[in-house]
Amino acid sequence: MTDREIHGTGTHRSNDGTLDRREAAAALLRDPGDLLVVSGLGSATYDLGVLGDRDLNFYLWGAMGGAAMIGLGIALAQPGRRVLVLTGDGEMLMGMGSLASIAAARVPNLAIAVLDNSRYGETGSQRSHTGLTTDLEAVAAACGWTATATARDMADVEALRPRLRSDPLFAVIRISPEEKPRYVPPRDGAFVTERFRRALGIVEN
Repeated sequence: MTDREIHGTGTHRSNDGTLDRREAAAALLRDPGDLLVVSGLGSATYDLGVLGDRDLNFYLWGAMGGAAMIGLGIALAQPGRRVLVLTGDGEMLMGMGSLASIAAARVPNLAIAVLDNSRYGETGSQRSHTGLTTDLEAVAAACGWTATATARDMADVEALRPRLRSDPLFAVIRISPEEKPRYVPPRDGAFVTERFRRALGIVEN
């Protein structure tokens, strides 16, 4: 597990991510129990769905950049439950300001895991800013997150799993840009929302 580091100089950062995204996601999400998982649009949602569709999964199919703030809202509304946001670097870059809001809120039951391949996977795998100038772990630390980490091998990923379920942690997982087959879980927003609410015991009066 690395401390915060800037890799490379000038206008380009070397992303040496080699981890298999599905293997890393499977390790992070193994035995989820009653963990509430919010997935950012795109590959994070495909990864979460293929590992097992659950009523406690909240998939985002739009609202790019909104995953972290939705996770914050759920964590505030459900203080007795652990919430994990699983998203990608492109989606996190779009909602980077949310890192400051979450740090300021100091919610103890929310963690974020960013699957970082330095690509905008949904629009043609163009290089994202994390492959150029931006270190998301350093951004989170600068926003006030007191626990941050970057994982570069599977031993690091395995070490992250319990921390993501107990600490207010921001973690970056350096994955390979290799594409994986897409698995499409439920896409109906109303269905996913109502299913999630019922699983939390929230019923309409």
